[in-house]
Amino acid sequence: QVQLVESGGGLVQAGGSLRLSCVASERTFSSYTMGWFRQAPGKERVFVAAITWPGDMKYYADSAKGRFTISRDSAQNTIYLQMNNLKPEDTAVYYCARDSRPRRVPGDIRLEAFGSWGQGTQVTVSS
Repeated sequence: QVQLVESGGGLVQAGGSLRLSCVASERTFSSYTMGWFRQAPGKERVFVAAITWPGDMKYYADSAKGRFTISRDSAQNTIYLQMNNLKPEDTAVYYCARDSRPRRVPGDIRLEAFGSWGQGTQVTVSS
């Protein structure tokens, strides 16, 4: 079972930036679509961004477009989520996730396609 460990969350003022990291324990990491999701208190877990296999196509929720950037460093088994111009409504626990199937074609970024999850990292944006 792959282990996914997120880091980089914290408290930031509106307009600030954070970079989240997610390290995977397996070296087959690059063969999977990877994603970031978030869950605010009392709300469902929702999609934020994904980077697919193959080709590292990137997809973003409307709320993240133009502000967040997902990237992958396969040599480090790590994905990142660079978050700029943060808003109070971005406050949530952010989860890294891995597709349940390697080399899935076409890529599937629905929540139910992801079978492995990290423990989450808290992001709090103050106004």
